[in-house]
Amino acid sequence: MQNIRSATFALVSAFSFAVVVDAAEVGEQLKRTGDEIMVCGQLYHTTAPVVLWLDPGGYDAYRVERRFSPLEVASWEQSAKEVPELAATGGPARYGLRADGLDPIQIEQVRGGGWPLPLLQQVVDQFVLHYDVCPVSQTCFKVLHDHRGLSVHFMLDVDGTIYQTLDLKERARHATISNARSIGVEIANMGAYSVKDRAALEKYYAAHGDGGVMLRPPRPFEEMGVRMQPFVGRPARKELIVGTIQGTELAQYDFTPEQYESLTKLTATLCRIFPKIKCDYPKDDAGKLVPRKLEDDKWKEYQGVLGHYHVQLNKTDPGPAFDWDKVVGGANKLLQQSTSQGAGATAAGR
Repeated sequence: MQNIRSATFALVSAFSFAVVVDAAEVGEQLKRTGDEIMVCGQLYHTTAPVVLWLDPGGYDAYRVERRFSPLEVASWEQSAKEVPELAATGGPARYGLRADGLDPIQIEQVRGGGWPLPLLQQVVDQFVLHYDVCPVSQTCFKVLHDHRGLSVHFMLDVDGTIYQTLDLKERARHATISNARSIGVEIANMGAYSVKDRAALEKYYAAHGDGGVMLRPPRPFEEMGVRMQPFVGRPARKELIVGTIQGTELAQYDFTPEQYESLTKLTATLCRIFPKIKCDYPKDDAGKLVPRKLEDDKWKEYQGVLGHYHVQLNKTDPGPAFDWDKVVGGANKLLQQSTSQGAGATAAGR
């Protein structure tokens, strides 16, 4: 094994970054670039804007108190008295251990936090997409953490900022039967409504001069934690999208271009870190998107990207407006570029 005192390692890819290893000094700060997610305590680049739960302005799902209540009444004990839904969860933690399929020795190993990445790669094989029915991620975290005792690994805000609330080794509470094997993301979007209830959806959007619409938050975006300022949220497609999910015709406005760009990069990153998450979505025999819950045997064998509605019959997220080909197709292109550029760099170095 070579004794490396000073070297530069370069990964020439869509996720490329350079790390210079020099003689470290006591107390020297290790700089981050602001695009990293955390997996088993290690940082991985996404090339998208990421805020960790450890960062200023982050959302920490490890904390047991309510985030948006006055501190003097935010404790778990007080919260359990005031919020029946929290008390019903049975305890202060909003997350759990990915114990399904592990033997007793492995459980003892990981229950102290000692997840080796190869073991987690054997466990995680699904990436579940949600819309949060909230105008911004700040509201989403308030609903999940403070009121429902739930959690999700990522939240994707309207400006494309990705918030990670837990290390991916944790079993977040976001998709019932898929929790033990999945990673979840809540995408800020007001969701899909019955075509008959279109008026209920329209109140969250305002007309724009080009014939499309813009997001209409209840308060200015800067007051609701949106990091990009100034920010005007526009759906990626102007028109209202109508489609059928779970056999019901639904209407929904599209996600923002910023969300699509960040989600594409996050999807590619997760598919690269977790080989069992295939960069694809559920399709029928004709190669078309499956717009309903997967049959039990299909769900059991499915490995890849999927919607919450593929897991549960009572869910419709991420809705009919979600552009699966834009995200999954874009992620596949990033992965292919990474592979080809990496191969080219290897050949050049010979």
